[in-house]
Amino acid sequence: MNRFRQLLLAGASLALAGPAIAQTLPAEVGADQNEVEITTVHAEGVQVYECKAGASGQLTWQFREPVATLIRDGQTVGRHYAGPRWEFADGSLVEGRVSGRAPGTRPNDIPILKLSVVERRGTGALSDASSVQRLKTVGGVATGACERAGSFRSVPYTSDYVFLRRR
Repeated sequence: MNRFRQLLLAGASLALAGPAIAQTLPAEVGADQNEVEITTVHAEGVQVYECKAGASGQLTWQFREPVATLIRDGQTVGRHYAGPRWEFADGSLVEGRVSGRAPGTRPNDIPILKLSVVERRGTGALSDASSVQRLKTVGGVATGACERAGSFRSVPYTSDYVFLRRR
């Protein structure tokens, strides 16, 4: 019985430590020492794929664009779409380019990313953003046969987007 309790306590400790371990970011997607967080939003949406011929000529699902609602504190604060762009209701907008990538937690989770901001518009919350992190991804990877060129598949996903600025 004593051994059972020890194993039970050890298992509980690992279970509680799991979230902290899971949030450790690979260097490729981490904020650098000169960046601080502006805000974090949750995204609910889809990753849209198009059935196209790849380099080998075989039809494959190829990423086309994201379409997502951005939520903070239960309120819709913006949208995320092709570019990739993030647009807030306050009129601020940023466009990013991938600068770092790491695998998602599970095979059907899109990668976690760091994106450098390459364009800014407006004077709202995102006006000083220098980079964006896509974290805690769930879903979003197209699977299954791609049989007809030009067809589309929308795959549900969620993630958190962290907007950073330089100090």
